[in-house]
Amino acid sequence: MKHTDISEIFKNSDLLETQVTVCGWVRTSRDSKSMAFIELNDGTTLKHLQIVINKADFDDISDYMKLGTALKVTGKAVKSAVAADSVEINAESIAVLGECPPDYPLQKKRHTLEYLRTIPHLRVRTNTFNAVFRVRSVVSACIHEFFQSRGFVYVHTPLITASDCEGAGEMFKVTTIGYSNDYKSEEEYYADDFFGRRAALSVSGQLEGEVAAMALGKIYTFGPSFRAEKSNTPRHVAEFWHVEPEVAFAELPDIIEIAEALIKHIISTVLEKCPEELKFFDKHFENGLVEKLTAVASHDFAIMTYTEAIEKLKASGKEFKYPVEWGSDLMTEHERYISEEVCKKPVFLTDYPKDIKSFYMKQTPDGKTVAATDLLVPGVGEIIGCSEREADLDKLLNAMKERNMSLDDYEHYIALRRFGSVPHSGFGLGLERIIMYVTGVQNIRDVILYPRTVGSIS
Repeated sequence: MKHTDISEIFKNSDLLETQVTVCGWVRTSRDSKSMAFIELNDGTTLKHLQIVINKADFDDISDYMKLGTALKVTGKAVKSAVAADSVEINAESIAVLGECPPDYPLQKKRHTLEYLRTIPHLRVRTNTFNAVFRVRSVVSACIHEFFQSRGFVYVHTPLITASDCEGAGEMFKVTTIGYSNDYKSEEEYYADDFFGRRAALSVSGQLEGEVAAMALGKIYTFGPSFRAEKSNTPRHVAEFWHVEPEVAFAELPDIIEIAEALIKHIISTVLEKCPEELKFFDKHFENGLVEKLTAVASHDFAIMTYTEAIEKLKASGKEFKYPVEWGSDLMTEHERYISEEVCKKPVFLTDYPKDIKSFYMKQTPDGKTVAATDLLVPGVGEIIGCSEREADLDKLLNAMKERNMSLDDYEHYIALRRFGSVPHSGFGLGLERIIMYVTGVQNIRDVILYPRTVGSIS
C-alpha cells in the first residue's frame, strides 16, 4: 500500500503543504463539537502524528476514534497550530484498515512493565518498546559493521551440538523420541534417536568458532544461544543473542583491546543514531543516561585483577548477601559494587581462579589462575566474558580430565592443539545486556521480543 512513513513526515519539510497518505494505529483521540483529533503512530518514530478532522467533512467518525484501530489517512501536511516545530495532517479521507474493540489492552494510561510482559504481542506498540527495539536494531547493525570493517569473517556455528562449551550441563536436550519407558539405558535410547547420540541446543558457538579462527584468522558469530539455567533474575533469559569473536595469534591484552573498542563503538553509534530514543530513556528510565554514555565512550576502561577486587570487596564494610572469599564466584551485587562504587566506570576484571572458570581458558604460570577477564559495567554487572584460550595440548587435556569431561566428545577441539596450535583469544557479549546498559532498562525481559524464562513461555 502506497504511503509515507510518519517519521518522513516529520523530517522532510518538502512534504509541507502537499497531500500525503499515512498509515498507523490510533494512540489517543479526542472529540469536540466541530473538530476531532487523533494521534497516529506507525512505529517508524516515537512521535505521534496528529490527524485533524473537520467533522463537517465526514458522516461518522466514531470508528476512527477507537484506540488501537489501524487507519489509512490522506490529507494535507501542515505546520502544527500548537507546536511550531511540528507537523499535522488535515484529513481529507480516512479508511479503517483494522478495527479494534473497546477491550483493547493498551488504554490511554501508563502501564507497568510487569503488566506489559503479560501481553508481549502488543507491548511493542508502546513508546518504551518502540524505543527499545529501535536501539536493538541499531546496535545489531553496528556490531556487524564493527567486525566487517576490521576484516573479521562472519561464520554461522551450529545451534544443535553434542558438546557443552561451558561444562555446566545446563543445556536443552534435543530429541525426536520424547519421553519413553521402552529403553533399558540412556545409550539404547539415544542410539534410536535422530542423531544416534545425545544432542542439545548450543550454549555458545565458541568451540566451533575457534575451529574457524584457526583457518580464517579473525571470525565472529552472532546468533542465539540457549541455557537451561533456572535463574529467575532480571539478568537471565533462557534464549539470548550472543556475539562471539575468536582471533588467532591474539593474547589476552589483544582481545581486551578489541572488546573495549566494540563497546565504545556501540555506544558512539547509539548516541549518534538514536538521539530521540536516548532522550526518552534518559527521562523515563535512567536520569543522566546520555551523559553517562558520552563519558564512557570517551574514556579508557579500568583494569583490575580478581584478587584486587576481592580485597576491595572485603574492605568495603558492606554486608553482601553472598559472602566474599578468594576462589568464590562473583555475584551481580559484587560486580556492580566494583564497577559502580570502586571504579565508577566499566572495568575489566582479570586473572580469575581457574577452578571457577571453564576448561578452555589458558592457565597462567602461577597454577592458580587463568588468563580470563569479565567486563563489568555499572547498572548491569557482567556483559562480556573473555579469555585467552589454552593452546597447549597437555594442559588442555589435564584441565578436561580434572573436570571428568569426555575427551571423545571434544576430539575435534582437541585436535586443534595437535595441528599447528597458536595463541588465540575470544569473548562472548550478550546482546540483551548491552541493550540494558545503553537504555537504562533494568530487566532483561524488557529488551527482547519474547523472553524465555524458567517456568514461562508465551
